[in-house]
Order: sequence, then C-alpha cells, then structure tokens
Amino acid sequence: MKIGLLLYNGCMPAGLLAFNDLLQASNRLSGKKLFETCLVGTSLKPVQCANHMVLTANSLLEETQLDVLLVPGMWTESPTDIPARLAQHAGLIDTLQHLPASTQVWSYCTGVCLLAASGRLKNQKATVTWWLVEFMQKHYPKVHWQIDSDCMFTSKVATAAGVHGYLLLAQQLIEKSLSKAAFQEFMKLMVLPRPVQHHPAFRSFALMEQADPLLRKLAALVTRLPAEEITVGQLASYLNMSERTLARKVQNLTQHSVASYVRLLKLQQVSEQLIWSAAPVSSISESLGYSNESNLRRQFKTVTGLSPFQYRQKYAR
Repeated sequence: MKIGLLLYNGCMPAGLLAFNDLLQASNRLSGKKLFETCLVGTSLKPVQCANHMVLTANSLLEETQLDVLLVPGMWTESPTDIPARLAQHAGLIDTLQHLPASTQVWSYCTGVCLLAASGRLKNQKATVTWWLVEFMQKHYPKVHWQIDSDCMFTSKVATAAGVHGYLLLAQQLIEKSLSKAAFQEFMKLMVLPRPVQHHPAFRSFALMEQADPLLRKLAALVTRLPAEEITVGQLASYLNMSERTLARKVQNLTQHSVASYVRLLKLQQVSEQLIWSAAPVSSISESLGYSNESNLRRQFKTVTGLSPFQYRQKYAR
C-alpha cells in the first residue's frame, strides 16, 4: 500500500510523522514492506507548516499514484476561521476533488474540512472534531455525519476526530494489515496512548457537555452531588434561575429533560470509574451517592445495554 502524507501551508505535521513511524514499525515487525510512504504536495517548494516547521514534499500530489492520501489538520482556533482557511487552499481543494476515484482519502481533525470542501465526503459517512460539528452539518449537509463516532471508515474515505485522530486511523490500518496484537505491542513498546473508546451513550453526551457554558456549570454541580439527592429545584437554585428556565434551556441544548440529563451525567461518572479503576461496583455506587447498588446496576444497563462487569471488560484501560 502506497500512502501519501500531504503537506500544505499551515498544516500540523506532527501527526503525519507519527503516522509514518507507526507504518515503518509495522514493516519492521512483519519483515515485509507492507507500507510505502512519501511526502506529497501541490509543489516541491518548502512548506511552512504550523509552529514554524518547514518541510518539503518528495513528489507532486497530482503526479503520484497513491492507494491512500492522508490529509492532516490545519491550525485554527474557531469554526469562524474555517471559511478563510478553505479559501486560502482553493487550489489544494481542487486537486483533492480531481484525484483518481481509486485513491482513498483519509483525514483527521480540521483536515476533514478540506475533504468536505472537495466533495470527496459527499454521500459518505464521516466524523469530525466536536467543536466543528455544527459548522460542518450546516455547510456540508450531503455528508452523512456520524458525530457519535471517533473514527469512521468507508471503502473510499476515512475520518477521525481530534488532533490525535491519526492514531485511530493507524490503529485500524495496522490491525487489518497485521493483527490487533501487533498494535497492542506498539502501544507498549512505543509508549503510545491507547485510543479512547466511548460507549455511544456517553460519546455524544460528552460533546454536549463541552459545548455550552450552562452545561459545563451543570456538569460541575452534578458531579459533586450524590446521585439520589439531586433535585431540579436544587440545581436551579445553584444556577440562579427558575426550574422552568433551567428545564427549557437544557431541553433546547441537549434534547433531554433535566432529570434525564442528570442521570446521564452520573452514569458517565460510573463509566469513568469502571474504565479507569478496579474499584468494585459497590464502592462506586457508594462514592457517587446511589441509594443502593442494584439501582445503579439497573440504570447503567438500561442506558448502555451492558452490566458494569461487561462494560469494564469491553472498555477498561
């Protein structure tokens, strides 16, 4: 498999280089040249990447036959910056649009914006970093956005959320080409962070939690309070608003009632403790203020479809 690592002005190259390291390690482990990589660009002039790093492509993108093109993210701090960034890269977007259909295009973080602008994501399933969701859904409605997924592969495209999304893409590629055990070995030997997996019940919930100041305040409150002692009146009082206003705002922001949202917040705390600790469920129940362990178990299975034991087996780190 020949993979092009795309360089363009303002791109963040760290993920490209780390992705390349993982593929070279795969070649060494297998004893075969499973992957050939090259730096590609729309010119062979030095490219001013993010954070003052300058790199030069080995070959021209439009003249290189590739199985896969990996598009890194670009440095930006707000969705309002995206239109100007895309306008700066109109030539690159046109080149992406006219790549051979046989070339798969993969991207992560803000690089997904370039793929969407080129039309390569049209009618495809794709994901994107949480703070870009609203912008991308509005401007590219013909993409089948899977915002609850951290990584999404189809036969034509692959997308991943976050600045470290390249790791999720590499994981999928290495596990398919070698084995899951091989990637586990890389994590140990190369001291890689394990790609975070989230249950769908908490994945979109985490996005909502970060997206609005009110929800952040509400989350901080609920996290501190015992599960069985939380009331809507108590929360409204802490937040200096009426119960009716709180209910209306939470419903508009999350599509959940306050009670439902609070229940998810507490169960997310349960999820985190199951993932990150070996504490027995009885201890978790007591520490989070559930009236009894069976109540926690019942609520948790209703939301996730898994018992705490099954959840820990699947997601524990």
